[in-house]
Amino acid sequence: MENINQTSTDFFLLGLFPSSRIGLFFFILIVLIFLMALFGNLSMIILIFLDTHLHTPMYFLLSQLSLMDLNYISTIVPKMVSDYLSGNKSISFIRCGVQSFFFMALAGGEGLLLASMAYDRYVAICFPLHYPIRMSKRVCVLMITGSWIMGSVNSCAHTVYAFGLPYCRSRTINHFFCDVPAMLTLACVDTWVYEYTVFVSTTFLLVFPFTGIAISYSRVLLAICRMQSTEGRKKAYSTCSTHLTVVTFYYAPFAYTYLRPRSFRSPTEDRVLAVFYTILTPMLNPIIYSLRNKEVMGALRRIIQRFSSSDKRH
Repeated sequence: MENINQTSTDFFLLGLFPSSRIGLFFFILIVLIFLMALFGNLSMIILIFLDTHLHTPMYFLLSQLSLMDLNYISTIVPKMVSDYLSGNKSISFIRCGVQSFFFMALAGGEGLLLASMAYDRYVAICFPLHYPIRMSKRVCVLMITGSWIMGSVNSCAHTVYAFGLPYCRSRTINHFFCDVPAMLTLACVDTWVYEYTVFVSTTFLLVFPFTGIAISYSRVLLAICRMQSTEGRKKAYSTCSTHLTVVTFYYAPFAYTYLRPRSFRSPTEDRVLAVFYTILTPMLNPIIYSLRNKEVMGALRRIIQRFSSSDKRH
């Protein structure tokens, strides 16, 4: 049992794994998921970079999603693994602030990026002739840059405020990472005004983009129904259903956690839901996009053939 010194400026994370065989099982499972996420997202980024057939706005956005997911899961899991193996669950005030900043920046940025990906599919299917103009390289770069910047600015504001609060109660965070709402319960001042700003920013970065996605895909589905080509319908439906699966896995647990008042939340439920958007989603995204996407699988075959033929020549 680790010694928790409450006079220290460090925080202490209760973690996710109980000290039992079940805890060891979940620890091994999380490590495997982490390695799969690293391999899957790195592979997706490299594949999109190497194959010229994938040098389109859709796959440029997808490569950024993989980059965000790669950083996202790397912000959370290595610290969890270190805590479990060492038995030391403390985290310094500064490291906690850094982890919180990157978590919120990447979470907000990914929410906006998913909305950009939905807009890309909306334009491609509903306005195919206007696609080169509406989704030009410049527009694509602006969308990606905007997602990163807006997520970072929002995160910076929340991090500066949350870590400027006085924490005079227990410094034990009932979570497996430095989640700001979990930290607010330790503050010795009334935080209802700040909690309202968390609700507003969550609405801005999650609810509004999700509403835009829902509207886009309702129009996309109508356009798909009007398509004459059966092959075109299948391809459009496959692409859209893939994206909707990713959106649902990401937005649903996130919104359910952050849009509820504190009185309706429980630490155990928050930790379980956090596993979905911090660990499972980064692992599932590359799997969903590769297995259900013929272009990605085709690019993978071409890259393998290219390297195998290169080896034969040597």
